[in-house]
Formats: sequence, C-alpha cells, structure tokens
Amino acid sequence: VYPNPVNNGEFYIITTLNRAKEVQIFDMLGKKVYSNTIKENEKVKVSDLKSGLYILKVAEDDKIATTKLVIK
Repeated sequence: VYPNPVNNGEFYIITTLNRAKEVQIFDMLGKKVYSNTIKENEKVKVSDLKSGLYILKVAEDDKIATTKLVIK
C-alpha cells in the first residue's frame, strides 16, 4: 500500500499476484466506509473520506490481508 499516509486522496495496492482485488475500508468503529473491486495497478480513490485512521482489508483470490491506513 503506497503512499501511506494518503495525501492526495488516492493510493495503490501492489501484491505479488497482482490480480483483481476486493478492497474494503473500515473506520475505527468498524463501520464499512468504502468497498470496491479494483483491477491490477488501478488506484484506489478515497478523496471523499475524512482525515483519520482506517483499517484496510484486501482480498485477492483466497488470500486476505488487513493493515492500517492513514488518510491526511
């Protein structure tokens, strides 16, 4: 995930498989605030989200990863 923190309202997710991914973003209360399927090398646009700390969940094939995402 780069850049993290997100400064310009968009970021990229690069994986070793680099296939289509299901992306979900949750606020710190656990509420889903973003959900989308992105293609390989497609940028994720989050300019409508407020500044703060979020949880990013990425699912690709049978793998799932979560990480913190900071939006400035």
